[in-house]
Amino acid sequence: MSILLFSKRREDFYFQKAYDFIKLNCEDVVLVQGLPGEPFPREYLSWEGDYILSYLCPWVLPAEILQKAKKAAINFHPGPPQYPGTGCTNFALYHEVDVYGVTCHHMASHVDTGNIIAVKRFPVFPSDTVYSLTQRCYSHMLALFYDIFSYIVMDAPLPVTDEVWTREPYRRKDLNALKRIELDMPPDEIRRRIRASAFPGTPGAYVEIAGERFEHTPE
Repeated sequence: MSILLFSKRREDFYFQKAYDFIKLNCEDVVLVQGLPGEPFPREYLSWEGDYILSYLCPWVLPAEILQKAKKAAINFHPGPPQYPGTGCTNFALYHEVDVYGVTCHHMASHVDTGNIIAVKRFPVFPSDTVYSLTQRCYSHMLALFYDIFSYIVMDAPLPVTDEVWTREPYRRKDLNALKRIELDMPPDEIRRRIRASAFPGTPGAYVEIAGERFEHTPE
């Protein structure tokens, strides 16, 4: 069995556990890591093998490489089918949902549109922040990965579900717009935007006054 694995280049406990499990069960694994904004490494377009796996991958994989997977090209998405695309955790908190989840799906040429393999849902608490929900999301995604990769190890057909994506994927510009606060917004709208965009180490919600930008700094 041969696997081409794409992921974000960073120190990540959950990804390392997934990667270790893959290596334990497959000797032919090629790991490709990168950061958002980096160009896709086109030298891998010549790869051919059994599975392509995307686990928090920073790229939208080209259709020409997805076709090289003989058995399946699958992605693990840190959001449920109601929240495809970028900033899914942010928008879930903005909408004050009670339940969130993670999704495994076949990859298509357009991001987060392929047939869904499985969904794992869990509760959202009033105390949740973007950071806490994201961390819990990663732990559930690792659990979902173990479930799905077990089918691969056993050479069994992947699960089929009737779950479907419910909207177009959120884009980076949608997340940027969520962070913007206007002075005439109702107080509850401002509160929800601040909660949904506050993440340690990154710019949060902001307001512009007289050409100057004032940003909320998460504690």
